[in-house]
Amino acid sequence: MIKVGDHLPEATLYEFYDVEANGCSVGPNAFKTSDLVKDKKIAIFGLPGAFTPTCSAQHVPGYVRHVDDLKAKGVDEIWCVSVNDAFVMGAWGREQQAAGKVRMMADGSAELTKAMGLEFDLTARGLGLRCQRFSMVVDHGVVTHVSVEDAGKFEVSSAEAMLAQL
Repeated sequence: MIKVGDHLPEATLYEFYDVEANGCSVGPNAFKTSDLVKDKKIAIFGLPGAFTPTCSAQHVPGYVRHVDDLKAKGVDEIWCVSVNDAFVMGAWGREQQAAGKVRMMADGSAELTKAMGLEFDLTARGLGLRCQRFSMVVDHGVVTHVSVEDAGKFEVSSAEAMLAQL
């Protein structure tokens, strides 16, 4: 499992754009993690799935609500990572009013999730391979903080918990 001092693994994440911006077309756009983390401090939180109860009611709204507080602590970007496709993450971001606050990063094939050792098999519940609920800070590509929730919990990966760590 990923730990403090590790580099964020190389993977491709996808982000849905509603309008053309920053050289990116409408629809899913692919990004290499190494390019995204270069010269930035990024707060990343991962969760089991878009539109799921705790994720929609508490996890994402907390980061949307605390975006200014996190930026005041030196965070350049906030990412939500989930094993969903970019279309689903884009729709969920619209529903959560995350635009311009939280980047909704799709890890549809669980490439990053597996590389970090944070996969969670929910096949028995009909959900397949998912991401464990976690939060981390990545500074210039290096993990400086990581918190992984115990199964079924939401205690250490909230925006408030991350703010206390920064």
